Amino acid sequence: MATLLLLTNDMQASTEVLPALELLPHHVRVLSAEPTALLDAPTADVILLDARRDLVGARSLCRLIQTTGKEAPLVVIVNEGGLAALSSDWGFDDLLLTSAGPAEVDVRLRLVTSPAQQTESEQLIHTGSIVIDEAGYSAKLNGQQLDLTYTEFELLKYLAQHPGRVFSRQQLLSDVWGYDYYGGTRTVDVHVRRLRAKLGAEYESVIGTVRNVGYRFVTPAPSDEQSSSASRS
Repeated sequence: MATLLLLTNDMQASTEVLPALELLPHHVRVLSAEPTALLDAPTADVILLDARRDLVGARSLCRLIQTTGKEAPLVVIVNEGGLAALSSDWGFDDLLLTSAGPAEVDVRLRLVTSPAQQTESEQLIHTGSIVIDEAGYSAKLNGQQLDLTYTEFELLKYLAQHPGRVFSRQQLLSDVWGYDYYGGTRTVDVHVRRLRAKLGAEYESVIGTVRNVGYRFVTPAPSDEQSSSASRS
């Protein structure tokens, strides 16, 4: 059973913020969603922030909690219509829709309170001569740092995390660029072209094109790696 701190301005109907909580054994403390309320806030395992009706205010409070430091994970509660307004700069750890059932709420709370502890090696993606450092937002090819933009890095990392899987341009826009991006799918082609250029002639083929569908990551075969090494020696 976890202790939850619910920040909401709907004090008279706090049970309606996330109805599934009523069916779970967690202990819930309710405070006003105001910066001053955080000064004497009790300790909690998870902070829940009600963002259903005031997305602007919720974003400001999220960023304040992030900059002042937080000891507990921050979970935003939002209606489905508010999803488009969320972005990584809010600084929350997870989100919950108001319609989430008890099982989903319980699982998400357990995940944010017991995050998997990754070792440094687990934060590295090794694929042939390419090494991607998730924590450091950097990638190396044959030991040399690749000069990638943020989006190029995210695109390379995402594809490398799912080797062999084919993604449509629309899927990549949604998963890499995010919900708040409204550009066309042409931008995916542009970034793939730039990424291939930075990988160079020997490795540009790791970003494979599937005609009329999209792109996939092609893991270099060991024989390809050995021949590349031999040609450089």
